[in-house]
Amino acid sequence: MSEAPLSFTERLDRLGEVAVRIGLNLQPGQELVISAPLEAVSLVRRITEHAYRAGASLVTTQYADDEATLARYRFASDESLDKSAQWMADGIARAYREGAARLAITGSNPTLLNGQDPARVSRASRAASRASREAMEIITRFDTNWTIVAYATASWAAQVFPDLPTQEAQDRLWNAIFASSRLDAADPVIAWKQHNATLHAKAAMLNERRFHALHFTGPGTDLTVGLADGHAWAGGAERTTNGIDCNPNIPTEEVFTTPHSHRVSGHVSSTKPLFHQGTLIDEIRVTFAEGRIIEAHAGKGEDALRRILETDEGAARLGEVALVPHASPISNTGILFRNTLFDENASSHIALGQAYTKCLFDTEGASAETLAARGANTSMIHIDWMIGSDKIDLDGLAEDGTATPLMRKGEWV
Repeated sequence: MSEAPLSFTERLDRLGEVAVRIGLNLQPGQELVISAPLEAVSLVRRITEHAYRAGASLVTTQYADDEATLARYRFASDESLDKSAQWMADGIARAYREGAARLAITGSNPTLLNGQDPARVSRASRAASRASREAMEIITRFDTNWTIVAYATASWAAQVFPDLPTQEAQDRLWNAIFASSRLDAADPVIAWKQHNATLHAKAAMLNERRFHALHFTGPGTDLTVGLADGHAWAGGAERTTNGIDCNPNIPTEEVFTTPHSHRVSGHVSSTKPLFHQGTLIDEIRVTFAEGRIIEAHAGKGEDALRRILETDEGAARLGEVALVPHASPISNTGILFRNTLFDENASSHIALGQAYTKCLFDTEGASAETLAARGANTSMIHIDWMIGSDKIDLDGLAEDGTATPLMRKGEWV
């Protein structure tokens, strides 16, 4: 007799367990800082229980409320948008410096800020980015263990399945989240260990090849991405500088590395929309020269794209390049999740802004100037957008220009 299917509560509990045991690999005595939308309280409770069972010393949660966020843009003065809670950002950065783990739950309405003044949104975003810069740098250096998981809020589900009744839309989104997070396996923890081994093998192959650059070609794309000097490919569970193996994204299908911030050239078109801070940016087309975007257009949200690129000097340069086969389990769902955590794991992608210095060999003791000379970009932002599809080819380039096929029509050769 086959086993009865798991209930929603049982699957949600599994997500909490995977978040703590696989995503974070939370250690006894470690603090945990959680950020989450208000609607995700049921998942926060499951994560909190599993965290304390794993030996957490303290779990602290910061909730965000979409309606309160909207109220700021509707009623606050222009000048007040330059202010951010620096005291809170300083406290979070201190917690990370002292070894606290970080867990973010994503799921807010992806088009929350549509219709709001882009200049006001950009102004507040810059202030928040400045305030949280230290905490962001700790995360991108992998100085502590962190992860991101998802909660299917009603507002998000309505964006993904606009033609379905609210409950049916949420149910379908939850099923997709549970499946792509490997929670329907007989033992999700073992399933994740096997998946990590597959991603590690792909990263090891790329590290052995030591390509000088990557060359993406296809409709609207002819892009050469130079790779940072001494770059390292990563994927799946990675070791932080405090010695803990964690999976930064649940789910994940990517292997990724650090591009050289001054060696990117050509043009590239997005293959999926970008939803950034509640604004839809679609049909992105940009041109790079000497690592910097010199021309940028978008069919929708072009003003928002330009404001992102103006955040700081590094915002128009790349901090990450990631490879994902078109036939990934997330891509195979056929769902446009309208959420970067999922859509970036359905498609090869690049990220504007801050580099992961974790993806460089021999960085211990290296100064910021040394890392920059090797190609690691610095910025207040890190924003992924998708450039892969079943029409994109990819070659690895040696320093002498010799090309090795890596992907054809979006699949590994």
